[in-house]
Amino acid sequence: MTQQTEILKCDCNVIHQEVVDLVRTTMPSQDKLQELSQLFKVFGDPTRLKILSALFKSEMCVCDMATLFNMTQSSISHQLSVLKQARLVNYHREGKVVYYGLDDQHIQQIFDQGYLHIQER
Repeated sequence: MTQQTEILKCDCNVIHQEVVDLVRTTMPSQDKLQELSQLFKVFGDPTRLKILSALFKSEMCVCDMATLFNMTQSSISHQLSVLKQARLVNYHREGKVVYYGLDDQHIQQIFDQGYLHIQER
């Protein structure tokens, strides 16, 4: 079922300058909006979301994630590289094993807020 949404617009050309000025002075810079856009693009991949979701529960190595998701270690490593570049995951080594985890708790908050939003339907 597709839902059509009509976009309403003003029937006049009145500019509410005080509103425009307020919003203009409080909006994030173009650079920050670009950075935020890149962050949301990283969240736009289901495999990366699965990896993040798993890391909410526990640190994991690539071998464990490959088994959990029935994927190759190479595929997991590629996705982890993207997540690491976006500063969403970090890692530490214990002997020969490299464990990945969340970079900070903001990542789960971003995920949770998005998940709550889609549950409202």
